[in-house]
Order: sequence, then structure tokens, then C-alpha cells
Amino acid sequence: MILTKGLLLLAGGLIAGILAGFLGIGGGTILVPLLVALGYTPVKSVATSGLAILITSTSGTVQNYRMGLIHPRRVLSLGLPALLTAQGGVWLANLTKGKPYVLLAAFGLLLWLNIYLIELKNQLTLARGEGEERIVDGAGNPIEPIAGGTVPRIHPTIARLGTGGAAGLLAGLFGVGGGVIMVPLQMLLLGEPIKVAIQTSLGVIIITAISACIGHTLSGNILPVEGLLLGVGGLLGAQISTRLLPRLPDEIISLAFRLFLGILSIYIFWQAWENYRGSP
Repeated sequence: MILTKGLLLLAGGLIAGILAGFLGIGGGTILVPLLVALGYTPVKSVATSGLAILITSTSGTVQNYRMGLIHPRRVLSLGLPALLTAQGGVWLANLTKGKPYVLLAAFGLLLWLNIYLIELKNQLTLARGEGEERIVDGAGNPIEPIAGGTVPRIHPTIARLGTGGAAGLLAGLFGVGGGVIMVPLQMLLLGEPIKVAIQTSLGVIIITAISACIGHTLSGNILPVEGLLLGVGGLLGAQISTRLLPRLPDEIISLAFRLFLGILSIYIFWQAWENYRGSP
């Protein structure tokens, strides 16, 4: 039984890591439902997912850095506000300890929001006419593409504060990296190309995950062994996906992921209902 659970955690982490590199997310949308299905409480599932996400996002970001695809200034401008708001998310998650169905229902709504935001991201990509080919210089080094499309409607500083802040809140509350909201907002508000947004998002997730993990550790919510198993699987998955990201069309990945999120949301809402029925 213990061996089976360990293999499931490794496999879940591997899938989450692959999606992390492809879509610029932390993978919590998969890890939290998996942990809930294995019998862990929602709050511990959220907290443990954050530890795994820290390992996964670090792996993918290191690979992106080696490939010359990370821009530290962009990462910090989104990550610093997330440091503060992640603690607010942890506080909100702790409030649900006596009513786990509240956190589960909210997580199910987050999955629906994810489906919409991924579709929004695809529409933005099509509207800006971004191709899948990576531009390189004469030495074969990647060149960051210039964002096309409309000019951001609000000041970039405000947009970055809002985007990073929202990501941090989601990280602390739901055990996700926050990338699912960062990527479309970077494209919509900052005019950044999708590949740049994904790579930046993965770097920011390191910061949001560190902050969330500190808060959940102080609250005694993290399961270290389970988190490390998920993280090891995610580390391998992120290495795979960051190498394949420039070659695969986003349409195929996002379509499969949206269908998967729809199935997960049904399961999470069912778990929320069961918890509600069993509550005193």
C-alpha cells in the first residue's frame, strides 16, 4: 500500500512537472486533487502541493536559465508582490480547517477559472499572430520576440503588482504556483509573447512557492515526504517539457489540459459535497 501510494505520488508529480514547463503553471491543479483522492485533508493537500511546486518550478527555471530564456528583472517585478500576498492566501486556507468543503468548492471554481484563462491565453496568442518558431541570432542564441498586439491599457508597474499579487494569493490559498493567472495577464496587460510569459511565470512561481511554504510550515500543514516524492516526479517532468516547449503547438497541450481540468473539477465538487454531507 505504501509503495503504491509512493508510485502514484511520483507519477502525479511527473505529469504536473510536464504541464508546468508547457503552460508556465506550478502543477497544483493536478497535485491537490491527487492528494485529496489519496485521503489527505484539503489544507494539507494544498500545503504539500506548494512544496512539490517549489521543487518543480526550480527545476524548470534552471533549465530555462541554461537556455538563456530567463529575464531576472521581469521575474522579480512579479515575484516581490507575490511574497506578501502568498501569506494572505495561507491565512485564508487556515480559516477553512474546520470546514474543508469550503476550500474544496473554491478549488473547483479555480479549476473552472483555469479553463477560461487557458482559452483566453489561446485567443490572445491567435490575435497577435505569434508563430511557434523561435527567433535566433547568427550564433544560434534565442532572441526574445517583440510583443505585438495592443498597447497595455494600464501602467506596467500597476499591472505587474496586480499580476504578481494575484499569483501569490492563489499560491498560498490553493497550493498552485499562480502561473495559470500570470500567463494570460502578462499577455493581456503587459503585451508579452506567450513563450516569454510562460518562462517568466515559471521563475516567479519559485518565489510564490517559497513564501507559501514558509507560511504553511509555520502552520504545521506540510507533509514533507509526500511533498518530496511529488517534487522529484515534477523535477523530471519539468526537465522534459522545458526542452520540448519550443517544438510543440500550444493548441494540442491546452486542449488536453482543459479537458483534464473539467474532469478534475467534477471530482473536486463531488468531494466537497461529500465533506459537506459528513460535516456536523
